[in-house]
Amino acid sequence: MTDNLLLTSSPLSALDRCDRCGAQAYVRAVMANGFELLFCAHHAKKYQDGLASAAARIDDETERLSAESTAK
Repeated sequence: MTDNLLLTSSPLSALDRCDRCGAQAYVRAVMANGFELLFCAHHAKKYQDGLASAAARIDDETERLSAESTAK
């Protein structure tokens, strides 16, 4: 019998960069094999349909963008 292992992810930080353009990542797409793809808000939106169908889990932290802009 095979047990499914669900790994928890830590929050994204300023060190996490978009795999497409290198900007700060706010979205993590975790594939069924555990591989992670990181995206900035722009590229996450651009690829959202494909990510939704391919990813096992999507961690979306884009709400931090509005929180960070109001904190300034």
